[in-house]
Amino acid sequence: MTPFHLNRGGAIWDLTSYARRGPGQRDRLSATEVALIARTVRHTPEVIVKVTGGGGNSSHGVNAHFNYIGRRGDLEIETDDGERLSGRGVGRHLINDWDLDLDEDRERPDLFATNRRAAPKLVHKMIFSMPAGTPPKKVLAAVRDFAREEFGLQHRYAMVLHTDEPHPHVHMVVKAVSEAGVRLNIHKGTLRHWRQEFARHLRAHGVEANATERSVRGQSRAPKLDSIFRAAQRGASAHMTARVREVARELKAGSLDGSGAAKLQQTRREVVSGWNALRGQLLAEGQPQLADAVGIFVNQIPPPLTEKAWLAQELIEHLRQVRSRDKPLVP
Repeated sequence: MTPFHLNRGGAIWDLTSYARRGPGQRDRLSATEVALIARTVRHTPEVIVKVTGGGGNSSHGVNAHFNYIGRRGDLEIETDDGERLSGRGVGRHLINDWDLDLDEDRERPDLFATNRRAAPKLVHKMIFSMPAGTPPKKVLAAVRDFAREEFGLQHRYAMVLHTDEPHPHVHMVVKAVSEAGVRLNIHKGTLRHWRQEFARHLRAHGVEANATERSVRGQSRAPKLDSIFRAAQRGASAHMTARVREVARELKAGSLDGSGAAKLQQTRREVVSGWNALRGQLLAEGQPQLADAVGIFVNQIPPPLTEKAWLAQELIEHLRQVRSRDKPLVP
């Protein structure tokens, strides 16, 4: 596991391997590395980049998604060539402009094939988000710069800014096959790179932003129950709903499954060891203030909990609040 990534000369440098290196093997920290350490220990807001599933492998689904992110024509959708489109026909216009109908016909499974595969994606659907209080126009500008660098003159794309929730976010749709016929495949490393680049572009626009792994920040938290319930109401979280029910059954039986805790503990020990090694390196390089900040950060890292343990805590707190509301007032 490599939970803390920094680019050093094109190679990946990670916190845990840094902790295992001998004192004589450590190079001096670069300015980029020091800046990333400082942002992390000072809790600079973390960017969110998500790839959402469903509806991307048919022109009908793509059109429905464009209708959704464009609020059925009420919001402007910005394209890769700088057009700003609005109205109910935007989705169909982009499908035609991107030749998605042709791609769909080429990739349509053979009805007579004995081993039919699922239709490949016509588009990838993404969300770029920042915490409440971030200037929405700067979020959009950063995503625009990101898309130009990552996809410009290769993959067709379109985006729209949403400000109807406290956290400003941008929906982006990217054509899965490039103009040269190369399919875009998204892996964990791809998402890690995109988060780092999105954060870099935000900082270029004067927005404090960071992109680190959750384990490095000492976070192993599962989604809160209220978000799970909202997702379940939309029919979008059958898996998590089943997980909550499973945890509830185990709590009732008094035997919560603790599998996975040992791995989390081992990862946490490696992360803490790496942070302590960095603290020593910062002291050796004459940066005592940042070294002290690292020490405070490490001391404040909460104990690691599995997803089930987090869900159990949320359920217990939820039941406590329900019982508190239902408790009759004492005269």
